[in-house]
Amino acid sequence: MAYIWPIGGGKGGSGKSFLTCTLGLLLAGLGKRTLIIDLDLGAANLHTFLNVPYPTKSLSDFIRKKNTPLESIVLETPVPDLFLISGANDTLDVANLPYEQKIKTMRAIAKLNFDCILLDLGAGTSFNTLDFFLISQNGIFIATPEPTSVENVYRLIRAIYFRRIRQYFTVADFKVLEDATVRYFGDGAYAKPEYIMQTVKKNYPETGLKLENDFAAYKFKLIINQLHKQDDAGLGPQICRLVDKHLGIKIVFSGNIAYDEHVHDAICQRVSFIDRYPYTRTAGDLRELGKQIIYSTGDQMMINYS
Repeated sequence: MAYIWPIGGGKGGSGKSFLTCTLGLLLAGLGKRTLIIDLDLGAANLHTFLNVPYPTKSLSDFIRKKNTPLESIVLETPVPDLFLISGANDTLDVANLPYEQKIKTMRAIAKLNFDCILLDLGAGTSFNTLDFFLISQNGIFIATPEPTSVENVYRLIRAIYFRRIRQYFTVADFKVLEDATVRYFGDGAYAKPEYIMQTVKKNYPETGLKLENDFAAYKFKLIINQLHKQDDAGLGPQICRLVDKHLGIKIVFSGNIAYDEHVHDAICQRVSFIDRYPYTRTAGDLRELGKQIIYSTGDQMMINYS
């Protein structure tokens, strides 16, 4: 069974795709058969990061052709044990994936035979992003130190919280839930997750217990990327405490990744940053994150990146 890691950020420019590809390289380097799936629907670019300039197959082949299995569109990359499902040739309407096709895709991903699967999700809080993030109990959130990025990643986490609650109810029942929340807590309370959850526990105790178990089982991680020397190194833990206080979701802060201008150089040259600049602080931060992912899968193997 594959360990699936959705990777999401609240806004573009957080370095999500770079981080996804780097994690894929690290995991593959440890002998893990790793698949990266480009689910930034409508704006796919992972093939460029992985130096696969002309993908011959893409996610659209699976979505639009009834008899095309998902494993048949998996592409090899120049790196041993690292594979890609590209979105490079997808048409723009794939960004608005119909519900039936989304469920079909999610089920097919869960059946793929790899050690680790990394999902590079689109920025923002579209239903596609939220539902693909909830495909697994694991997940990585990425933010940069800017206030706009912090605000947006909190909104993403909050939207995932709401989306999970919403999945337990029909449209009509959820409207009843919102109305009850307003009666109990006043106008605007339906938009506050802590009030919604209190109403669920009160009116639907069995569902409330299931949701509490769901939230307790999540193994979400938060990364602060592109941290400059003058930035607050304690920002990540602050965000995690805020999420715990208001949403009751435990998120593990997994570290800061230092800003390095050489990342831009590596991306432009289509080479691996950790191979080209292995002794930089940023490369060390990335390797530490790779270790955490390995340990999270229950693998106690000796890790040696040299």
